Amino acid sequence: MDLSDNYFPKIQDITRAQINIKEVSVHTPLQYNLNLSEEFEANIFLKREDLQVVRSYKIRGAYNKISGLPASETSKGIVCASAGNHAQGVAYACNKLNINGKIYMPATTPKQKIRQVEMFGRNKVEVILTGDTYDGAELAAREESRQTGKPFIHPFDDMQIIEGQATVGLEILQDTQKPVDFLLLPVGGGGLAAGVGAYFKQMSPNTRIIGVEPEGAPSMQKSIEAGKVIELEEIDKFVDGAAVKRVGELSFEICRKVIDQMVTIPEGRVCTKILDLYNRDAIVMEPAGALSIAALNLFRKEIKGNTVVCIVSGSNNDITRMEEIKERSLLYEGLKHYFIVRFPQRAGALRTFVDQVLGPDDDITHFEYSKKTSREKGPAIIGIEIRKKEDFDGLIQRMKDNGFVYEYLNNEPSLFQVII
Repeated sequence: MDLSDNYFPKIQDITRAQINIKEVSVHTPLQYNLNLSEEFEANIFLKREDLQVVRSYKIRGAYNKISGLPASETSKGIVCASAGNHAQGVAYACNKLNINGKIYMPATTPKQKIRQVEMFGRNKVEVILTGDTYDGAELAAREESRQTGKPFIHPFDDMQIIEGQATVGLEILQDTQKPVDFLLLPVGGGGLAAGVGAYFKQMSPNTRIIGVEPEGAPSMQKSIEAGKVIELEEIDKFVDGAAVKRVGELSFEICRKVIDQMVTIPEGRVCTKILDLYNRDAIVMEPAGALSIAALNLFRKEIKGNTVVCIVSGSNNDITRMEEIKERSLLYEGLKHYFIVRFPQRAGALRTFVDQVLGPDDDITHFEYSKKTSREKGPAIIGIEIRKKEDFDGLIQRMKDNGFVYEYLNNEPSLFQVII
């Protein structure tokens, strides 16, 4: 592996970035997690980037980049596009550096995130909502940059951004008492993975670096497999902090050199880990922040007895998403099931279903029924939550034994998404 080319983060530049961001970036704790350590029989540490002032690591790269720009470039202001965390980092940097910023965000961005950006930027930033996706917002931001000459601050595909994110790795190695055997980190556009991975490969070359992407947006994995940057046609946007159609050209070239293995994690498992960490450790994570921890089970045998670091990248999670997070977790764990059940149009049919089909621990959590007097049977949409995954077979058998005709919706994603 050649680490000598000009497009690879150097130790002195990462150290300089650490000095640059010192006044705005918190040296976040590297915390030993007892519950995870006992579960996996390893020494599991969490790098708590969710404890940054903007609740993610993004302040590091944003401030390092913007603070390094000459006044002649920033006098007109700067511009960026973001759906969340990068926007908050840029806004905070603008406020601290007294630089005007225009931040383009998708029109679909939750109000909570918009308010956060405006709060961190104070009177130094203007938020412009445009387009339905990040791609639309970026197109508008780049046009603004082209027309006005304002520097465009990329969320990940920029060397100074990558060097700023690399300071996460610098702090990990400063704080650890033992060699780090495994490092698990989330991968979206690749800025964090490129920076931290580059620092580790130079300072801790024996550490095995594992990049983790959401199953619905494996853009880095597909690109590394193809040997070039691949743009995905469609992605699942749920893990919004790591769901990108296309990784950066620069971050890709670095990541392909420093990441030892890429893995993908189902969105449902990410949701389960968010709930677990909240209930067991009172840690609030956004979906991207839980990616690295959600991947631990894939390496249960390898990490046993070893020192493992998982980067918790952020905690900007809108409370209104918790119901969806719980729903996705239950579906992934096999504890919630949806059916279209065709009820005989006679009195007592529903009571028969409740008395004869439902088990003692089963619960109806969703029910939609409209009686059709001209039909022999009327369809109902029913959501049933069971206590144990193993209870599902008994539920199905009791429906068959009692003559209920049904259609299982969990295996019909297109229909499932429309109805539920």
